[in-house]
Amino acid sequence: MRGVASRVRATRRKSLEPRRSGLLVNAVLAAICLAWTLPTLGVLVTSFRDSRDIFNSGWWTVFPHRSWVKVGELKLEPGIDVDGPMTLEGATATFAEWREGVQVSASRKLQWYGNKRTRTLHAQELRWVGFSPKLTLENYEGVLSGGEVSFRDGNGNTITRRGNNFSDAVLNSLAVAVPSTVIPILIAAFAAYAFAWMEFPGRKGLFVIVVALLVVPLQIALIPVLRDFTKLGLNGSYLAMWLAHTGFGLPLAVYILFNYISQLPRDIFESAFLDGATPFSMFRLLVIPLSIPALASFAIFQFLWVWNDYLVALIFLGDKNRVVTSALAAMVGEKGQDWHFLTSGAFLSMILPLAVFFALQRYFVRGLMAGSVKG
Repeated sequence: MRGVASRVRATRRKSLEPRRSGLLVNAVLAAICLAWTLPTLGVLVTSFRDSRDIFNSGWWTVFPHRSWVKVGELKLEPGIDVDGPMTLEGATATFAEWREGVQVSASRKLQWYGNKRTRTLHAQELRWVGFSPKLTLENYEGVLSGGEVSFRDGNGNTITRRGNNFSDAVLNSLAVAVPSTVIPILIAAFAAYAFAWMEFPGRKGLFVIVVALLVVPLQIALIPVLRDFTKLGLNGSYLAMWLAHTGFGLPLAVYILFNYISQLPRDIFESAFLDGATPFSMFRLLVIPLSIPALASFAIFQFLWVWNDYLVALIFLGDKNRVVTSALAAMVGEKGQDWHFLTSGAFLSMILPLAVFFALQRYFVRGLMAGSVKG
């Protein structure tokens, strides 16, 4: 009986181990998601807040929270010396300490108002403050507009700035990112299909060269490519950006698509060949529809990389046609203290990449797992 009981306990311990490991993995994933979501939520909320509120309180004060609320005033009696320690409601402190605020009980605080001549303290109580949005769209109007915009800072002063015309930067980024995503996908799909299912001399050697290009740093190719573009008169144009991003993105695209296309069932291609299908017909009617997960996965990678690129845009495009990253960098230099503009511009730069990711995320894991399991 003892042996049976010990085996039962051992079986129970083994059954609990997967549950514990699963809980640990879920806890780590939840912590990672929370660490990413909170700053994003802070940027979103700050982008809609009034400029004066941003300087006076944190973004979390928009939601219900416990805060010190003024409930009254306390006047000092004439005989109290404000230059020495003062005892009020059982707490003793100097003028500097009263000015910072002294907590006289768990839910009550006294804070000096103004200078010593006022002889006035504000009584505050710790209370729950409800949802108080006070949100506005003026920040986004100021960022997207190219005209004059006015706002008040934390001290109540009226400040006039010129808008950043961020809408043009978004359009420029779209003009760069969409072709720079579609072109390498088309070229890489043809190349991956050829490497996977077509026989031609030097196929293995060419594929090794393509894969080896993955380890070549992007930075060492910028100057030679820039010289060639300058000789051809392409520098500063969208075409230069398309060609640069296509060349830099092709090795990874070919590698990802090859891993997926090479795992497609051979019977499908043999049946199509017996039915008289040409290689291009098989590519168009079979390979492309069956490779949607891999194509979507690379589209996410390429679009996010091109959209968030700053170095290539700075070198090949310059300030002639600012993209989103260049516009944000300029805003940091020009409006480093205008947090309401910076957060609005930052969130505008995040909207489209998030939309692309969530639209294609169902294919993301399937594309990443391409070629990892056989059978």
